[in-house]
Amino acid sequence: MARIAGRVLASLLPEERGEIICRLAELLTEKKEDILNANKRDVEQAKASGRLSLQLLNRLSLSTSKLNSLAIGLRQIAVSSRDSVGRVLRRTRVANNLELEQITVPIGVLLVIFESRPDCLPQVSALAIASGNALLLKGGKEAAYTNKILHQLCQEALSIHGVQDAIQLVSTREEVEDLCHLNKLIDLIIPRGSSELVREIQKAAKGIPVLGHSEGICHVYVDSEASIEKALNIGKQDLCRVKDSKCDYPSACNAMETLLIHRDLLRTPMFDQIIDMLRTEEVKIHAGPKFASYLTFSPSEVKSLRTEYGELECCIEVVDSMQDAVDHIHKYGSSHTDVIVTENGAEVGISTARIHARGPVGLEGLLTTKWVLRGQGHTAADFSEQGSMKYLHESIPVSHRNLN
Repeated sequence: MARIAGRVLASLLPEERGEIICRLAELLTEKKEDILNANKRDVEQAKASGRLSLQLLNRLSLSTSKLNSLAIGLRQIAVSSRDSVGRVLRRTRVANNLELEQITVPIGVLLVIFESRPDCLPQVSALAIASGNALLLKGGKEAAYTNKILHQLCQEALSIHGVQDAIQLVSTREEVEDLCHLNKLIDLIIPRGSSELVREIQKAAKGIPVLGHSEGICHVYVDSEASIEKALNIGKQDLCRVKDSKCDYPSACNAMETLLIHRDLLRTPMFDQIIDMLRTEEVKIHAGPKFASYLTFSPSEVKSLRTEYGELECCIEVVDSMQDAVDHIHKYGSSHTDVIVTENGAEVGISTARIHARGPVGLEGLLTTKWVLRGQGHTAADFSEQGSMKYLHESIPVSHRNLN
């Protein structure tokens, strides 16, 4: 059912898919109170059960500002969806009157499994709609009420063009395990959550590609040639502004977990300001082995340099050079998001996947391509040694047309 509805979704005009996403954005605002009431019920039950860490409770909770941000993000996706499916990427004149085109197309049916973050549901749904993919969603049971109402809103938005079955909600864990074996019905699995979840899904998936990620063990390295202003304001998104990287959203997978400091900065005003800022923000500090060796009285020594805290906690370690910092990141990091702060021209952002989509996976990562050959009765024999045709393989300029 999802695949059939997905094909209809993919056949809609880009403007029609955009209308669905815009309607979903409107519903997030119009039904705000219903969403927050459902979310409050989930959060209260999660607190009563005592099974969720503070990190997961933060991810579970929604607010008016989160919903407003979601709505804004969805409208941006709607705009970008206008030139996604059916875009010609490459054209080649193979021979006279024989042209080959590479065109963007949906992947097919996606299975997205996510933990504790109900805001993931409308985000992923909008991306699936924009890319013309059918979508099966499985959220954690701790967000059951929130996920249910958000899915209802997705279906309401999809119904304006009759494709409400293109996005479906999977209810139990057993169903997910069964789905992981349906390689003829599902084309890509995307787990969003802990590294344990990713490993579980990779193990369960039979013949279905899994677009996974590693832990979010993210580093910020402050070089001896860093600007104090940039060091104190380094940010996750634009990699140019150590406060926001740990304190803005400590449970995010791209929050800083280890702060690497060049040894020349120890006992300097810059180092003192960084430590004062972390203390002011009530960040618990753990000392790496080298950092601890420089101190007569230090914070608790870290148990492992490969730790994802997910809270207002981080490790500080000392390195001797930028290369030493890079080597440390390669050894202990998870290839998620790492930053170098310096005035000497190096800033690094690294993401995890090794297949077609790498880094933060958005609309482009949910598309693949197909090849369309247009000719006038050409046959393979025409290009044989005795044939009348010759291969040209000339590149043709790509016009900005959409073959949706």
